Amino acid sequence: MYTIIDGKKVSSDIKLEIAEEVKKIREKKDKVPHLAAVLVGNDGASETYVSHKVKACEQVGFKSTLIRMESRITEKQLLDKIAELNDDQDIDGFIVQLPLPGHISEDKVIESVDPFKDVDGFHPVNLGKMTIGLPSFVPATPCGIMELLKRYDIETSGKKCVVIGRSNIVGRPVSILLSKKGVDATVTIVHSRTKNIEDIIRGAEIIIAAIGVPGFVKAGMVSEGAVIIDVGTTRVRSDKTKSGWKLKGDVDFENVAPKCSYITPVPGGVGPMTIVSLLQNTLRACKQKY
Repeated sequence: MYTIIDGKKVSSDIKLEIAEEVKKIREKKDKVPHLAAVLVGNDGASETYVSHKVKACEQVGFKSTLIRMESRITEKQLLDKIAELNDDQDIDGFIVQLPLPGHISEDKVIESVDPFKDVDGFHPVNLGKMTIGLPSFVPATPCGIMELLKRYDIETSGKKCVVIGRSNIVGRPVSILLSKKGVDATVTIVHSRTKNIEDIIRGAEIIIAAIGVPGFVKAGMVSEGAVIIDVGTTRVRSDKTKSGWKLKGDVDFENVAPKCSYITPVPGGVGPMTIVSLLQNTLRACKQKY
């Protein structure tokens, strides 16, 4: 029988821990952590995600600021706003919600964020520090994945781990975190150009599915007793929901789950951990400053 890895419960536990830390900071410094988010345009998924972040800030006692900008703004206007946030001493950390409109360079935007306020953990300085094991802000989703493995006491040392997907936001960072000393997994990354991908995945004891293809991982690709972390959150049309949409993971949950020892659901698995990891990074940024 498999165990559901409950990201909602774990994130709720962590929020309580963060709220206690916030009380201590307020008592000592008369200050609360302040997270800002820049939202360009009105992408539906981004709107939902940012609203969840604002709500999470309220739950733990953070101050939050949402900055809305129209999709037709110029790249310079966005970079000027980021410069303002870099200089704003009241803001401890901020994010620029991705994706951005096509006429704006995401690389330029990411590199313009002050690394000490980069609570998304996307800046090359933070990614470089993470790679060599120095203290840094770790990207929120990989950080949340590692927290789930830790809190469910899932053994990683010496385990064969396959990461499906090589994005700079999830695949590559989580592969580095899994292979670092103290975690000690043996990690393979597979992607769209990998040959014999099904055979490689089948040999894994831990599978991190982060490819963005709904239902990609089938039962025949999974060994008995595997641990599966499903990062996929693709919005697909559904006539069974009020919104007309539902989230679907990269794993064919219904057929794969019976073969697993542990598995995350979608939604309710990695998603809540991504948001709470952002809060942890913001708390850390505040504590570093004060």
